[in-house]
Amino acid sequence: MGTTASAETRVLKRHLGVFDAVMIGLGSMIGAGIFAALAPAASAAGSGLLLGLALAAVVAYCNATSSARLAARYPQSGGTYVYGRERLGDFWGYLAGWGFVVGKTASCAAMALTVGTYVWPGQAHIVAVAAVAALTAVNYIGVQKSAWLTRGIVAVVLAVLAAVVAACLAGGTAQAARLDIGADATFSGVFQAAGLLFFAFAGYARIATLGEEVRDPKRTIPRAIPLALGITLVVYAAVAVAVLAVLGPDLLAHSAAPLAEAVRAAGVPGLAPVVRVGAAVAATGSLLAMILGISRTTLAMARDRHLPHALAAVHPRFKVPHRAEVTVGAVVAVLAAITDVRVAIGFSSFGVLAYYAIANASAWTLTPAEGRPARIVPIAGTAGCLVLAFALPLTSVLWGAAVIAAGAAVYGLRKALDRRGG
Repeated sequence: MGTTASAETRVLKRHLGVFDAVMIGLGSMIGAGIFAALAPAASAAGSGLLLGLALAAVVAYCNATSSARLAARYPQSGGTYVYGRERLGDFWGYLAGWGFVVGKTASCAAMALTVGTYVWPGQAHIVAVAAVAALTAVNYIGVQKSAWLTRGIVAVVLAVLAAVVAACLAGGTAQAARLDIGADATFSGVFQAAGLLFFAFAGYARIATLGEEVRDPKRTIPRAIPLALGITLVVYAAVAVAVLAVLGPDLLAHSAAPLAEAVRAAGVPGLAPVVRVGAAVAATGSLLAMILGISRTTLAMARDRHLPHALAAVHPRFKVPHRAEVTVGAVVAVLAAITDVRVAIGFSSFGVLAYYAIANASAWTLTPAEGRPARIVPIAGTAGCLVLAFALPLTSVLWGAAVIAAGAAVYGLRKALDRRGG
């Protein structure tokens, strides 16, 4: 009897269909980049901003395709942590999980601070901590309730972005000449912009990490991931073109709130407060879905004892990894209280690109019978992830590489202690 109860508390319930999974992916992607990464990306690429967006989208497509094929074969919580472990070996799975948990924890802090900055700029850190606590509580009482909340958030954000595009293109100040690529666009700048903008496309991982909570995962996940990515790309391209046509690359690069500034420049200043609300809601949606994904990867790593095994517990009533969720929420709250947004975004990008490099390498090992994508997809995805990771600002590269190396060292030390103990 005790064994059965114990087994049941470690099983997650399959609630989510295609629509819910797409909504969770959209909630993770739409908002984080379009409100936060356009300005630094324009600063790096100048008039080559749209090239950077296109490059980020190509790498994201490769990653999404590889992740979808792997998730259909391994419909378990943990995403690339599971794929790397099963296809490449325990170390590579661990390293993917480490990169994801550390990088996305930093990203959660960045999104929480974005909420705080838009809601109450003078008390951004306090609001950020409160947002983390509230969303951790929502996730605690069930992933289905999180999916319902995400639907509402996505609807609000899409409406706000549609209003921004309409105001910019209909305001009479948009100029097609501002979209031209000039001499200021360099290869290094475009690649750095792509690395920063990739931060905004990474949300489809949340669909894969929820593999144990998706109904009919072999059918649902391969449909939900490309759908979420395709919708996001269309939205991002429309917003980037509209804002760039109104502000131009120079003004965009120096703007603290580019979408709000764009609607003011387009002659619709009354829309600016709505954009601020949309930004806060978008960041809240990203934060909600990211906490959801990190806790599932933490659950998978705890099951394999790469993290404390107590974190593998699943709530008997709500069927969620409640200890992992509370722990992740506590760590994010601490970071949100002390960290800086820009540092967190760059650091997160490096960790997530490392995570997807391992996902692509794992997909390359699939056989045709296992649903392997065309060979060029995982090859281009792996190369693209590595190039974009090391094209990021030097501080992000150094911190990111140091944390990945520290994770590898912890793994090696643990294995050495296990051998000695054995």
